[in-house]
Amino acid sequence: MEEIKIEPFPVRAGQRVSIDYNGLLAKSGANQLYLHAGLTRQGGIWEDINDIEMNYSKGAWTAELEVPAEFEKFNFCFKDCADNWDNNNGKNWTYTIVHGQSLV
Repeated sequence: MEEIKIEPFPVRAGQRVSIDYNGLLAKSGANQLYLHAGLTRQGGIWEDINDIEMNYSKGAWTAELEVPAEFEKFNFCFKDCADNWDNNNGKNWTYTIVHGQSLV
């Protein structure tokens, strides 16, 4: 299983996304995980930061949220209830938010 899975991909403005996590904290036996998520505009400073409680199901921790249209990037990392972090070796996970209609 992948350590991180985001659906739908690409991330589109105004859509609800689901993030599945089976990374370092999950493999370390954490009993509760949180998605630490923020959004950025062109300046790159995280805004609208939230810690979203994740649910464990089907072998992965999952969280869902809606991606607002007024931002350019969706950023996140993970933490557990003991305040241990998985931030992708200091890089976090960052996805560009696609604006406009899907071509599919």
